[in-house]
Amino acid sequence: MDSLIAWWIVAGALVLIGLAGLVLPGVPGPPLIFLGLVLAAWAEDFVHVGSWTIALLALLALLTYGVDLWATMFGAKKFGASRQAIVGAIAGLVLGILAGFPGLIFGPFIGAVAGELLAQKDLRQATRSGVGATIGLALGTALKLALACAMLGIFVLVRFV
Repeated sequence: MDSLIAWWIVAGALVLIGLAGLVLPGVPGPPLIFLGLVLAAWAEDFVHVGSWTIALLALLALLTYGVDLWATMFGAKKFGASRQAIVGAIAGLVLGILAGFPGLIFGPFIGAVAGELLAQKDLRQATRSGVGATIGLALGTALKLALACAMLGIFVLVRFV
């Protein structure tokens, strides 16, 4: 019984770190949440949580990764961004992750603006595209949080109800 409690504590810690990773750069949020939930199920020999649930949780974890890029592109496109601005926003997001929290916030904006300026758009349109990319990033973060809550909700329903 003591080892079961220890495994649940480790699983809970992984989930909590994963939740923080949804908004903190450099922390792989979705995989840590998934790993924590699988560890909790494994600790009980998958008695309550079976393979279908694990597969669904894995799918949601993978989907969470795509949401970031899609939402940033969607936001930029909605504000009239060119293809170059969208590529710039994605590059800014990736490079911004390496620069920490400020880079994560400003990276897509700077990337979209740079892409528009390279496409020879005026500064007003470039700024508009940057704002769209930033709004898209915020939308993506909200969607990631929603998907993580769905993962946790599914696990809790299957395990405890």
